[in-house]
Amino acid sequence: MIAEVLSQLGEPFTGEELFDHLSDCVFFIKNTEGQYLVVNKTLVDRCGVQSKQDLIGRTAEQLLRAPLGARFTDQDQRVLRTGKPLLSQLELHVYPSGAVGWCMTTKLPLKKPSGAVVGLVGVSQDLRVPNNEAEEYSQIAAALKHAKENLSAPPSVAALASIAGMSRYQLDRRMRRIFGITAGQWLMKARIDLAEGLLAETNTPIAAVALEAGYSDQSAFTRQFRMTTGLSPREYRVARSSKE
Repeated sequence: MIAEVLSQLGEPFTGEELFDHLSDCVFFIKNTEGQYLVVNKTLVDRCGVQSKQDLIGRTAEQLLRAPLGARFTDQDQRVLRTGKPLLSQLELHVYPSGAVGWCMTTKLPLKKPSGAVVGLVGVSQDLRVPNNEAEEYSQIAAALKHAKENLSAPPSVAALASIAGMSRYQLDRRMRRIFGITAGQWLMKARIDLAEGLLAETNTPIAAVALEAGYSDQSAFTRQFRMTTGLSPREYRVARSSKE
């Protein structure tokens, strides 16, 4: 039924005009080379360019100075090579404009009827900002406050659920409604947020930053930080300092 409707359109439906009206969401379609074919206005703004044409036909690595674009290229090539989607990955993005923000990224392969991958489509949705005055938030506020005050020795999700007077399942469900992420993802985000601030705003040694953020050693911290941002802590510090 949907194929019948789409076949009657004068131009292929890409979703571009729809996503142009979503300022909290980056949208793109890429070919097998990882080059942008379709983008929305939000991506244009965050890349600090003048128009969509400044992005079309270019790859993330061509737009983002090294090593910022490598993470996106690696993601793209993994989806294109395997044909398997990247689903709801929590990431901290650093854009050429200097903007930094958390989002949930999903990339889906585009396939021919034969199954051959011909490109990908992706979105990166900004994390929602919770209403701290809402009753739902007040029911978990004590648990979140406890976590933020003890990030150097971060509590478990089970401990946070106990403080909130909930089961782990109930806490996760509440966190998804308020933040759009699980309790475990929120806890990881809080630790990386602390580390990100120390890296960007202080000269604190990276080993000390790792301890402050609750990592037992610098290598474990570096692995998690790179997985989340695409950069090592040292690379992130350099990237942020160049925007000052």
